[in-house]
Amino acid sequence: MIFIGVISAFAFNAKKGKPEFTSRKTKFNTGWNFHLNDSIKDQDTINKNTTWRTLNLPHDWSIEGEFDEKSPAGYGGGALNGGLGWYKKTFKIPLENKEKITTIVFDGVYRNSQVWINGHYLGKRPNGFIGFQYDLSPYLNYGDKINELIVKVDNSKQPNSRWYSGSGIFRNVWLQTTDKLHVEQWGTYVTTSKVTSKSATVHLETTIKNQYAASKSATILTTIFKNDTKVASVTQNIPIAANANQVLNQEIIVKNPILWSIEKPELYTTITTIVINNTIVDEYKTTFGIRNFKFDLDKGFILNGKQVKIKGVCMHHDLGPLGSAINTRAIERQLEILKGMGVNGIRTSHNPPAPELLDLCDKMGFIVMDEAFDMWKKAKTKYDYSQYWDQWHAKDLQDQILRDRNHPSIFIWSIGNEIPEQWSEEGVIIAKELSAIVKKLDTTRLVTAAMNPAVNMNIDEITLQFEKSKTYFNALATSGALDIIGYNYAHQTFEYHQENFPNVPFIATETTSALETRGHYEFPSDTIKVWPVRWDLPFTTGNADYTVSAFDQVRAPWGSTHEATWKVIKKYDFLAGMYIWTGFDYIGEPTPYEWPSISSYFGIVDLAGFPKDVYYMYQSEWTDKTVLHLFPHWNWKEGQNVDVWAYYNNADAVELFLNGKSVGVRSKKGDDLHVIWSIPFQAGTLKAVSRKNGKIVMETEIKTAKTPALLKLTADRNTINADGNDLSFVTVAILDANGVLVPNANNEIEFSLKGNGKIIGVCSGDPVSHESYKGTKHTALNGKCLVVIQAGDQAGKLELTASAKGLQSSTTTITIK
Repeated sequence: MIFIGVISAFAFNAKKGKPEFTSRKTKFNTGWNFHLNDSIKDQDTINKNTTWRTLNLPHDWSIEGEFDEKSPAGYGGGALNGGLGWYKKTFKIPLENKEKITTIVFDGVYRNSQVWINGHYLGKRPNGFIGFQYDLSPYLNYGDKINELIVKVDNSKQPNSRWYSGSGIFRNVWLQTTDKLHVEQWGTYVTTSKVTSKSATVHLETTIKNQYAASKSATILTTIFKNDTKVASVTQNIPIAANANQVLNQEIIVKNPILWSIEKPELYTTITTIVINNTIVDEYKTTFGIRNFKFDLDKGFILNGKQVKIKGVCMHHDLGPLGSAINTRAIERQLEILKGMGVNGIRTSHNPPAPELLDLCDKMGFIVMDEAFDMWKKAKTKYDYSQYWDQWHAKDLQDQILRDRNHPSIFIWSIGNEIPEQWSEEGVIIAKELSAIVKKLDTTRLVTAAMNPAVNMNIDEITLQFEKSKTYFNALATSGALDIIGYNYAHQTFEYHQENFPNVPFIATETTSALETRGHYEFPSDTIKVWPVRWDLPFTTGNADYTVSAFDQVRAPWGSTHEATWKVIKKYDFLAGMYIWTGFDYIGEPTPYEWPSISSYFGIVDLAGFPKDVYYMYQSEWTDKTVLHLFPHWNWKEGQNVDVWAYYNNADAVELFLNGKSVGVRSKKGDDLHVIWSIPFQAGTLKAVSRKNGKIVMETEIKTAKTPALLKLTADRNTINADGNDLSFVTVAILDANGVLVPNANNEIEFSLKGNGKIIGVCSGDPVSHESYKGTKHTALNGKCLVVIQAGDQAGKLELTASAKGLQSSTTTITIK
């Protein structure tokens, strides 16, 4: 049972200019009851005999299940079942809130959610990725009387996604209390113009909603803050008719603005305050950034007058072993790992993301492509969103733009991914409709669609003669509906973009699709493998253990190696940048294999968050960090010929030593991105030394590991918050007696935890593992495993122990504060 109190009003310390602001909405995640239907026994309903279990949101029930070869979701959906689930929550509302508006806000429910309050039906939302809200006020009980909220979630019709979707209320839920006169949901729109180092003009469009039966006269005060310092404000008196909305336009000049950039993502806040008769009745906070940008036909992406190459990745919404239940720290960790590689862009493939992702991109400095749909009217899977298209697409897109348009990290809207209609006039009509919806609500960003490809031709027949026949182009690319041409793959056509589309800028919406299993290597390493040979043919070759070489040598037939596409993007200024498929591995879509593989091989980082070797190629190219990454491991058969690669930067050459003896100096020639040696294996130490102008820049070495002897635990954070949500990601390494990582160790590891916390995820990054991500044991992959610890709501110490048969166990302590 939960009791919701009155939300405090905004106060302003005029002397210090510091805002004292309490959000009008509170998290509504704790103390829910959940029931997963047995469709035969329950007949898709609930009654007084229904068995419930108590849990907190966000929640993904599919990730709790067993991997199932016969799952209706298929291996594309991660071989995890959907089903139909029910959520129930009881709560009280204080009597003094009876004259206020109480709203339930869902950030996302997958999918086909229906909601009831005290037996009254509120509505249905098929789309699993967009937020929505319902006004509870007409049906609430107040004071000591109990309210019952019920949510039905139907993800039983499968397949409805080409990747793992998850099931349930997998994003945050909020209870919002407002006066009857308030800023509408997503009711502010902040834009900046005339941006220079001396000043910027901030335009504020605010929608005020009056739910009183009488007209009201109100004062609207809008104040801009930088951190806790008041920057500027504007006040306006307005009349608002009864039961009506009114749009208010205000303008404020900000002097000496601190601009948002990927290096320094500076943020401002506006607080909109509504005052009636000297009483504050509502306040609404909006975070925004001041920056200017354009996509130039010759120079690509220009941010604040500076040319910036977009070095982005595509990301699905799942969080590996946590499934699709969002957690802010888990998203933040992913972004931190990607930042370390040099990533500056995120594409939300292929749906609206959790709001927390966009908040973090604002704070951390990412160039976001916010994508709406994976399909329009034509289906990609039997039960996908296409069946709801006619009724829901306009509403869903409108809500996405309204929700997200104030985020300074967003620079591009994508209205679709690899849409089948892109080749037809039907697609042109739909695209123009969608683009018009976007531009009615936001005039500041460009609209694209991820096309596969914009130029439709055999990649082995690339010539400069595209202009001779427009049949080479898809209908959507030449329709004028898009502000920027989005290429999925076809990197061989990129250099001809200015000839093919002389008046439209370029963005590579999706690239590469290279494949690797972390820590697995095959020789020779300089041959390119296309797995599968064609996307529409079964994959009959490959490895018996469903592995893929971690050398950058295997690609999907529609894609390229990592190096191939980056070399093209790097070469031409007019190519604004790219979004690689993908930053992290994700559950489902296990190309090139099918079952028993259940997660992808595309990621630069594996499902557990461990970087694959190609991560360091990008780090050497995309960052100023000094890089010298040597691989593979050094445990092979005596005399076996082994290819050794090195990614490096800030140096002229690299010299390789085997047991103290030089085996040669290598340097990159032309557009090379790595160097290679081929040498017979000899146990011992492999050492690389990079030099510039004859001086040592960096050294690194790899040693032959002996028999596994012990475990080592390393937490990404040893102190976390006692909020019931914060996480510590603990890496488990299998070492020999000398402390050397054993690169082929695949021991089963068991975990135990003491203290006010719990284990909520285990993972090794192995795409073939069918072990539960929600268990307390897991088999390592090539010497590593991950365990995720969640804090309780009380301060104290957590003691995590990892043990494995025949190995020395390890314990680490995590402080909850």
